Amino acid sequence: MKEAMMYEPIGHEMVHCHLCPHNCVIPEGKTGHCGVRKNLKGTLYALTYNSVTSMAIDPIEKKPLYHFYPGTPTLSIGTFGCNMRCKHCQNWEISHHLATEDGNGMHDLSPEALIQLTKDKGCDALAWTYNEPSIWFEYILDTAKLARKEGILTVMVTSGMLNPPALKALLNYIDAYRLDVKGFTEEFYQNLTGSPVLKNVLENGLIAHQSGAHVEIITNVIPNWNDSDEQFEGLANWIAKNLNSDVPWHLTAYHPDNKLTEPPTPLKTLERGRKIGHKIGLKYVYIGNIPGNAGQNTVCPGCSKTLIDRVGFGVGRNHIVNGNCRFCGYKIKEYRGPDVPFRHHTDPYPEYIEL
Repeated sequence: MKEAMMYEPIGHEMVHCHLCPHNCVIPEGKTGHCGVRKNLKGTLYALTYNSVTSMAIDPIEKKPLYHFYPGTPTLSIGTFGCNMRCKHCQNWEISHHLATEDGNGMHDLSPEALIQLTKDKGCDALAWTYNEPSIWFEYILDTAKLARKEGILTVMVTSGMLNPPALKALLNYIDAYRLDVKGFTEEFYQNLTGSPVLKNVLENGLIAHQSGAHVEIITNVIPNWNDSDEQFEGLANWIAKNLNSDVPWHLTAYHPDNKLTEPPTPLKTLERGRKIGHKIGLKYVYIGNIPGNAGQNTVCPGCSKTLIDRVGFGVGRNHIVNGNCRFCGYKIKEYRGPDVPFRHHTDPYPEYIEL
């Protein structure tokens, strides 16, 4: 345990947590909505500060990030807890699990040890993922500062459940912010996640983009929930008007899990969403969780040639050089990578690390 940040004592051994939109008022001996921040006699503690439950080496495309150093081997880690209760969560075994003070199921890994492990495994990036990383605030902040000194890229794979002051503190050290925007109405968010926080999520996407972090948006498309033209149009318009039309948008297929039993997302639904995104003016709309689909390739808006072809999470050819199309010189504005085509890999990942 470590004393948490972003809270204040409010008397009678109660505390007010300011980390996320729940803004929990927590009595002594209780945890907040996330289940990992506990009030002990008027002091709020982060129960999972340096505790890891899941770890693997992934290609960065699995986050998914398609315009951020393609092919980069990434050390991905997660812990217990979440400040959402998504009915379709695929990692519910850890995200819906409440942390315990005895550390059962958790493995200690200090920020210094995590940075060393990242280097030892030959990874160029470190990603906080699997559960909602916002509730791991103190650990991410401490580790990201070390990563910046070591030249290791940092990635947050997040649903955006964080209050702006905390987010801004993290963005001083975060290179890529992969934001899950689950749908485009507060009613949808309430029904799926238990929290009507769409406004907050969108605000955080804008803050991250304005900070200079690399931003990509993902929407897991669920039949009968967020697959209407109105949902697609609303989100595509928001990306185009509030971020810009070069920001990548990933439309991924849902598969039944946890408490949701709708059938898997049809390919034609994803293609319809992609067509709507392109019609509104988005330049890079990707289809995910459909192996072998051409919708995962990066195509030049200038000459229509394939710039990056992908098979699964593997990167084949990369024709983006100095941020431009090698064929016609078109500038790929929302792209970060080396000055020459990056390493070629054919999906040798993931390598799961036994804790």
